[in-house]
Order: sequence, then C-alpha cells, then structure tokens
Amino acid sequence: MRLNDIRLKFFSKTSGDGNKGNKWSLKWRVTVYFLAFALIMLILLWLFETVFLQSFYKAIKTSNLTSCAQSIEQNINNEDLKTFVEKAGEKNDSCIVIYTPLSNGDYSRVCSVTVNYVCSIHNIPRGELDKYYEEAKANDGRLVRLVDSYSDGSISSDNSNMGDALSKSSSGSSSSYEKIKSQSLVYVSIVEGQNGKEYMIMLSSVVTPIDSTVKTLHYQLYIITILFLFLSVVLSIMASQIIAAPIININKSAKELAEGNYDVNFNGLGYKEIEELNETLNYAASELSQVDQMRKDLIANVSHDLRTPLTLITGYGEVMRDIPGENTAENIQIIIDEATRLSSLVNDLIDISKIEAGTMKLEASTFCITDSIKEMFGRYSKLKEQDGFTFDFEHDCDVYVYADQLKISQVIYNLVNNAVNYTGDNKNIIVRQKCYDNRVRIEVEDHGPGIPPDKLKSIWDRYYKVDKSHKSAKIGTGLGLSIVKSVLKLHRAQFGVLSTLGKGSTFWFELYRTNEDGEPL
Repeated sequence: MRLNDIRLKFFSKTSGDGNKGNKWSLKWRVTVYFLAFALIMLILLWLFETVFLQSFYKAIKTSNLTSCAQSIEQNINNEDLKTFVEKAGEKNDSCIVIYTPLSNGDYSRVCSVTVNYVCSIHNIPRGELDKYYEEAKANDGRLVRLVDSYSDGSISSDNSNMGDALSKSSSGSSSSYEKIKSQSLVYVSIVEGQNGKEYMIMLSSVVTPIDSTVKTLHYQLYIITILFLFLSVVLSIMASQIIAAPIININKSAKELAEGNYDVNFNGLGYKEIEELNETLNYAASELSQVDQMRKDLIANVSHDLRTPLTLITGYGEVMRDIPGENTAENIQIIIDEATRLSSLVNDLIDISKIEAGTMKLEASTFCITDSIKEMFGRYSKLKEQDGFTFDFEHDCDVYVYADQLKISQVIYNLVNNAVNYTGDNKNIIVRQKCYDNRVRIEVEDHGPGIPPDKLKSIWDRYYKVDKSHKSAKIGTGLGLSIVKSVLKLHRAQFGVLSTLGKGSTFWFELYRTNEDGEPL
C-alpha cells in the first residue's frame, strides 16, 4: 500500500477528463516566450528610434550645450578666449556669440563662432538681444529657450508655426529657395569678468534631427525587424527543442517507473538542473525497487509466520475435538502460546503501520528501567526450561529514566528476542546496564554468527533481513529492529550495534538519567 502511495504522489498521471488537451507543452511555451520577448524588444526599438528619437536627441543636445556654456563661463577671463570659444563651438557643434553690454544700451561683440548654416543668435535684432538680456537678468543670469529658426537667420522665439515653406527671391537672380525651419536650443548666460565688465554669453545648437537621417534609420529598422523576427523564430524553436528534449526523455522514463519498471535509467542530458533531476530520479527508482522487494519479502515472511501458528492451533484443536483424552493442559498451552504468537505478530504489524503513518505517540513518565528489565526476564522462563537458554543481567544500581515505559520495554524485549533468534549454539544472552554521568547505556549481547560490516547500516531498515532465506523466529515476529529504531528515534536516543563475525553482536541504546522525581541528573 505504501508503494502505491509513493507512485501516486510522484508519478500521478493526467486523468482523461479533457483538461490535458488544454495544456501547452514546455516546447511550445518556451517558443512563445522567446517570440514574445523578441516582439517586445522590437516594439521598444521602434519606440526609441521613432517616437522618442527627438526627445532623446534634444536631451543630449541640451546636456552638451549646458556643459559647453559652463566651460566658457569658467574661462571668461582667459586671454585667448577667442581660440577657446572656437574650439568649444566645433567640439559641441554649437554657434557661440559673446557680447558686452555698453553704457548707451548697445552691445559690443567680443567673439563669435558659427558652425552651421541655421543659426539662431547671429544677426539678432537689437530688440531681441534686449529681451534675452532682460530675461536672463531676471532669471539669476541664466536662460535656456527652445526657438524656431530658419535658413536665412530669422528666428521665432515664441515657437509659433510660420508655415511649411516660405519663398524668398534672391536679388539679381532668377533662382529661389525655400526657407528651412528647424528648432534650436538657445542658452544665455550673464557673467562678470575680473575687470568688472559684464559679458552675455549666447550659445545655439540645432536640436531637430535631419530628415534624411530619420529616413535612413527607418529603412534600417525595417531590415532589422525582418531579420530579427526570422532569427527569433529559428532560435526560439531550437532553444525550445534543446530545453524540452531532456525533460521529455525524463518524463518518458518516469512513466515507465510509474508502471513498475524499476530498472529504468534516467539519463536525459542537458543543463545542471536536468542532471541533478536525473540523479534524484535514479535514486528514487533504486529506493522504490528496494521498497518493492522488501514489501514482497514482508508478505512472504508474514504469510509464513501466520501460517505456522494457525496450522498448529487448527491441528491441536481438531485433535482435542476428535480424539478422546487429548483435551490435556499441554495441548491447551500450545494453542495459547501460538495464539499469543499471532497476537504479537499483529501488534508488531500495527506498530509498523502507526510508525509509517506518523501516528505513534509517546506517553512519557519516570520509571526504574532496572526493574523493568528484571520483570521482563520472567517471560523467558519457558526458553530456559525447554531450550537451555541462560539470561544474565549485569548492573550495579537502580536507574531511573523519563520515557515511555511500555515502548522502552518493547525495545528491550525486541532486542533480547533478536539475540535469542540469532545466538547460535551458545545460548547465553547478556544484558548490561552501564552508567555514564547523566546517561544510562543498555546493551544486549549474543554469541551468534555476527553481522557483516557492509550490512550493519541496513539491518535497521524496515523488512530487511541479513539472511534472505526466511526462518521462523524462536520468539517474537522478526520485525523488531525496525520498531526499535523508530521508538528510539521518537525518544531522540542514541543507538547502534557492534558486531564481529563468528563472535556475536551487541545492540545498544542510551537514555538520559533522572532521579526518582523525574529531575535530570
């Protein structure tokens, strides 16, 4: 039953209710995710190269122009100011003009540099200069403004639309050209030099991208979009195949494992997580195989243990019924003993089921473990009389512990039964009680064939038998060690076994000591 639960938990199948067809496979999910990512990247690329292109372009131009103006302000007293301004204008692609306000209200041009044919600050009328000067003065000496400018040098500082194209005839020429409108960023700064003279620094830079550049970007975007979509489809399909292939292989092997094929091997190659999953599932398959084998062994062993006492009970009962004079105390005792043996087997099976279900509870109390061992030895009087067993209890004082008395007695009883079943020709069983500071150590020693070193860890496992050929236990059910392990773990007690081939084995466990009132020592 437990094996079936494991199968259901780890390898449950999708029921045929129609929901399976509504679920996408991993391969298609990965493909769709890759394509969605590609589309999002393309949308962002189009947005940045079309909708937000001018905004970014203006922001960059504004930052460069501000930095250039601040640099000129710091070098306003430079003796070679004109050379510095020319280099700054070429470096930042900006037109620069520096004025000095005169006492008569006019302006004297200190130096200037022109780097493009569309300039917003050269040949500005007197009235416009006054406006820039006054606004900069009112704004702590600085002013930044976006203006419309035209190829003939005229400007519109209020950014009004003056038409798509204005024609201007050239004097003495029959040719004409269109006034080209663009936007320029104008930066005005008023600073004072060392000689107390006031300077008005004006910078202008075109911030409208050239149409041909924008068209070129659009053509490139079309080509990039087509190539990107094609490569995205190809790469997403390839990536989904690479990612999904090992998982598909693992899923196929898992279905075989769920069908009971424990020899299946999980070997899906791929990334690190897949390899770790392979190792985990291979380990699970190995464990399930062992559980299945132990389950079969348990069924065979329990069936054998049940059949023997049932046969004896039935046989002696029929003899007592059919044959006069056979209703003797000896025959009745045999029936009672075999019924007791059946009861012990059933109780052990119940304990194992409780352990597996996690419902076994402890009812701890303070008791004398020394007296419990003495009382338990009284149960072996029949073995002493009929089979020649001897039981020695070595102790030097009475020891109290705080634990579940019934379950600890069951532990000791199972360990002694195990020693009886495997002691061999030497039928002397020794139980020792040793005290170490605040702990007591109980040892059960037999003189049997011993346990191979490679089997010492496995003997505590459920249903495990060192000797795979089943033998009926002289006493007990043969299921004791698994119960011993579980009970001692519930008590958080240390336990183990020491064994030498040909000389016997010693099983032991340790509990913390208390005084008679249950207080720790």
